[in-house]
Amino acid sequence: MHRIEFVNYPVSDPPSAHLQWGFRIDGTDLRVHVADATRDLWRQEHEEEDEAEQERFLLTQHAGPSVSEIEDPVRHFLGDPAPEYADPATGATPLLGCGCGLWGCWPLPAVISTTPATVTWSSFRQPCRMEWGELPLGPYVFARPAYEDALAEPARLAEDPLGPHPDETP
Repeated sequence: MHRIEFVNYPVSDPPSAHLQWGFRIDGTDLRVHVADATRDLWRQEHEEEDEAEQERFLLTQHAGPSVSEIEDPVRHFLGDPAPEYADPATGATPLLGCGCGLWGCWPLPAVISTTPATVTWSSFRQPCRMEWGELPLGPYVFARPAYEDALAEPARLAEDPLGPHPDETP
């Protein structure tokens, strides 16, 4: 079983009152897992950039959804999102959005399936790059009681768990 932590943190540096959702799987931010899963795919498109620029892009390509956008986080993160977030064709739920703050720009959906004992995140895809197919990410299987406890009491962080983005540093 994997371990999940739900966190809420300010959108920008300096911290604002506007919070977004974040996730740590086995102690690692989901955005780091996504960066690792997409690194080789992006290298094919970003050949001209130096390695530091590529790494910065990989870590900032996604942001968590705004806390205010997700009206019912329990339903959303148990795989029953509001209609505007649901993908009826695949049954996927967006977990991350674009770093620009617009969901539809660069979402990261996954299929969230539940049993009385588990919650599973699987079939991660990038709908803006269908040719990538299913990303080499997960499946992540969580014990449902621990998952629901973590979701009910997300940790409140003072800043983005990955730190300020280079373009936000004063």
